[in-house]
Amino acid sequence: MRFVVPGAIKIREENMMHLQKRYLLIGGVVCLIMIALIVRAVLPSKKALGAQSSTPDVEVVQVQKDDVPIYAEWIGTLDGLVNADVRAQVTGYLLKQGYQEGSFVKEGQLLFQIDSRPFQAALDQAKGQLAQAQAALANAQAVQRRTELDVQRYTPLAEQLAASQQDLDNSVQNNLAAVATVESAKAQIKTYEAAVETAQINLDFTRLTAPIDGIAGQAQLQVGALVTPGSGIVTSVSTVDPIKVYFTVGEPQYLAWRKRFPTESSREEADKRLKLQLILADGSTYPEAGKFYFADRQVNESTGAIRIAGLFPNPNNVLRPGGYAKVRAVIRTQPGALLVPQRAVSELQGGYQVAVVDADNKVDVRTVTVGDRVDNRWIITSGLNAGDRVVAEGVQKMHTGVHVSPKPFVAENQVPANR
Repeated sequence: MRFVVPGAIKIREENMMHLQKRYLLIGGVVCLIMIALIVRAVLPSKKALGAQSSTPDVEVVQVQKDDVPIYAEWIGTLDGLVNADVRAQVTGYLLKQGYQEGSFVKEGQLLFQIDSRPFQAALDQAKGQLAQAQAALANAQAVQRRTELDVQRYTPLAEQLAASQQDLDNSVQNNLAAVATVESAKAQIKTYEAAVETAQINLDFTRLTAPIDGIAGQAQLQVGALVTPGSGIVTSVSTVDPIKVYFTVGEPQYLAWRKRFPTESSREEADKRLKLQLILADGSTYPEAGKFYFADRQVNESTGAIRIAGLFPNPNNVLRPGGYAKVRAVIRTQPGALLVPQRAVSELQGGYQVAVVDADNKVDVRTVTVGDRVDNRWIITSGLNAGDRVVAEGVQKMHTGVHVSPKPFVAENQVPANR
């Protein structure tokens, strides 16, 4: 049996009361700290209130008025000025490749050699047959000459009754037969001459040569392959200096250009003056200017566009057929155009707005009508006047009536004047 001392119970109760007071004191302190933090976060500081009350800084630029060229761009496809496919005209095995793929070749340069031995043998045979026919002709001509002499001899003798008429008639018939033999031998020679020429052509066809000056493409067949007239393209050669660029222009745009020059002479002169620019796939501008070459004879019925070709110098053979590039050209000049940076114009529900800063540095958000783009600027056709100051940086935060502190706008690629 356990005995509990009354004094110990009293001490335990006092300890419990002290712990409870301590916990309450700690909880109260934590609550006060949390309340202080919340109040500090909710209530704005004096610095923040001062910042909100100050006018915002904006970068502005004046509306410029200038005569600007209007460009048009089209997607172009590069092609050789002349493209020549090299095909086999005879049947045989490829024995040799005589060029480096992708290199420049001259007209007549050997590209591939086909086994020529069967064709050389056919040529030698045809030449032998021709020689035999020529010998037969010489023999026939000798016989014909002898019979002709017999006719000449028997004719006066028959008139003097020194020879019979039968002898004269026989000599005449023999001469006619000899003449026919000569003509037959001549015809046989023509046949063998044609055979020799055909054999020579076939022998020449064993040399696949470059038909034009240009860049030779990849070999489609390798050495050892059997080629025939129906085996397809062996390789191709393209003239790439100058290089041709095809692009399509919409029919309305094409007609608008042509209507500006009603006569044939004026159109030809305008075509000569038209300078084309080429924007390459890496975004760089090709240094050589191109010129108009021709317009196709018809408008594409399915697309409603007409195909145009331009020519560009390509002295280093950098441009190759099959590449894509943008073709750019000045199609007209707009006088007195009002220009603002593109970043100063904001689009809202299909419309365009510009924030204008007046003489009192107050913002007026105006609805404007935009025209063509010129580099990184818009042409404004209505809603602005020359000399207006427009917000170029921070326009999204602007609304009518706001007072601002304007500063000159400096483009990313522009160095400020005071630096």
